Amino acid sequence: MSPVFPMLTVLTMFYYICLRRRARTATRGEMMNTHRTIESNSRTSPLNAEVVQYAKEVVDFSSHYGSENSMSYTMWNLAGVPNVFPSSGDFTQTAVFRTYGTWWDQCPSASLPFKRTPPNFQSQDYVELTFEQQVYPTALHVLETYHPGAVIRILACSANPYSPNPPAEVRWEILWSERPTKVNASQARQFKPCIKQINFPTNLIRLEVNSSLLDYYTELDAVVLHGVKDKPVISLKTSLIDINDREDDAYAEKDGCGMDSLNKKFSSAVLGEGPNNGYFDKLPYELIQLILNHLTLPDLCRLAQTCKLLSQHCCDPLQYIHLNLQPYWAKLGDTSLEFLQSRCTLVQWLNLSWTGNRGFISVAGFSRFLKVCGSELVRLELSCSHFLNETCLEVISEMCPNLQALNLSSCDKLPPQAFNHIAKLCSLKRLVLYRTKVEQTALLSILNFCSELQHLSLGSCVMIEDYDVIASMIGAKCKKLRTLDLWRSNRSVCDTDIDELACNCTRLQQLDILGTRMVSPASLRKLLESCKDLSLLDVSFCSQIDNRAVLELNASFPKVFIKKSFTQ
Repeated sequence: MSPVFPMLTVLTMFYYICLRRRARTATRGEMMNTHRTIESNSRTSPLNAEVVQYAKEVVDFSSHYGSENSMSYTMWNLAGVPNVFPSSGDFTQTAVFRTYGTWWDQCPSASLPFKRTPPNFQSQDYVELTFEQQVYPTALHVLETYHPGAVIRILACSANPYSPNPPAEVRWEILWSERPTKVNASQARQFKPCIKQINFPTNLIRLEVNSSLLDYYTELDAVVLHGVKDKPVISLKTSLIDINDREDDAYAEKDGCGMDSLNKKFSSAVLGEGPNNGYFDKLPYELIQLILNHLTLPDLCRLAQTCKLLSQHCCDPLQYIHLNLQPYWAKLGDTSLEFLQSRCTLVQWLNLSWTGNRGFISVAGFSRFLKVCGSELVRLELSCSHFLNETCLEVISEMCPNLQALNLSSCDKLPPQAFNHIAKLCSLKRLVLYRTKVEQTALLSILNFCSELQHLSLGSCVMIEDYDVIASMIGAKCKKLRTLDLWRSNRSVCDTDIDELACNCTRLQQLDILGTRMVSPASLRKLLESCKDLSLLDVSFCSQIDNRAVLELNASFPKVFIKKSFTQ
């Protein structure tokens, strides 16, 4: 044998070993890359560069701690680059919602909660932000400067607010959500939740918050949106999950068939010939209604499709006495109202807060619904429902003669003349007009005809000019008043107004005069002496009420909680 052949054999084996090692290395590298892809949940081409942008504009929000006439503690501070971050502390240049903790739900002005609210909906406030460019989001960072942890849900919208043409379809997709959790630290942090990949570009982001677990107000400084212009390649994570799901489904189906067979044998052997519904129809009608009362609205609608018996029970108007549609704001429209119309003829409590915006609900659709379902309405929640106009309030005043509670909080797009129609609702006991454009003339008319009012919120109603006249009308007509909210009311509330309340509204339990500058400790003392049931008094940022005055009032009236903040 020639010596050349052994040499070739050795080289061949060496080359084969190198190829095997390279193949193993490549396989290991692919596995590592796959792992990174699953963790990041997206894979982008180097040519598809990431765009990083701060919010351009704040287009909508439910509440803020600041005034309508300034920038301190307002949601508008979320637009643009950070003002404070990474510093920690209480800064007026941040965005702050109006409430925190649980005291807001326990104070005398609190409303009773709606039944059938799904447990996964715990949002209390929201803010919507626009960005310059539409992108497919890859990350979203919230810069929190004080008491973080309030953000519980982040959503993206398919509509472009800057497009001249209205979109054919508006979709909201949840990028991230989590139940409220307690964050023990109050220092600043950059909150970077792991968001999911969506199949449409967006430049409209919505943050929803729950501040019930916080020890103080949460403060937000800026929001940073990371994204790419071109649609990313579908993540491997999705493929793996789909494969596993199909396998699990196959096993479940196989196992289910076996269980069905066993159940049939057991049924025929033990129970013999019997009805397929397990004698459910033998239960009293009232008991079935009571059982179904524990279901959420979507579950009730699904159950109605199973059989005639359950359809009859699920469509019974008695199941819709209290109807909370706020959790479904992202999908509720005219079609939904049309579908529910025949079931809601006996509805007494209706919550449409946050719904109908961006064309989801039309004036005609809302009017049709109330004409059929408004006669028994006692409570109507319409907070941040920007589809409302003067026609809607006219329909409410005509179709809801028994209405006792009306919430128009943050309906800041309603024209001033629309509020004149509220005066026709003479049975009103609760009226919330926070952050609306109600004017003095309309308010005087409401106070004159709605003498049964017990709870009145006029916070941040900047169109009201003379509170002396308003206080006189309240004192003359609304002697049953229990709570009064004059939060940041142009700082024009004075001693005369407090004296008017002290003389005529002796049932008062809660008074909020945050931001007023012309109320003295002597007037507050007179008020506390006259109103024996007063338990909550907010005098924050009242320049004449210093720390010494608060201590003296607390010593004289220990049962009254006097809320006071000294810095603006």
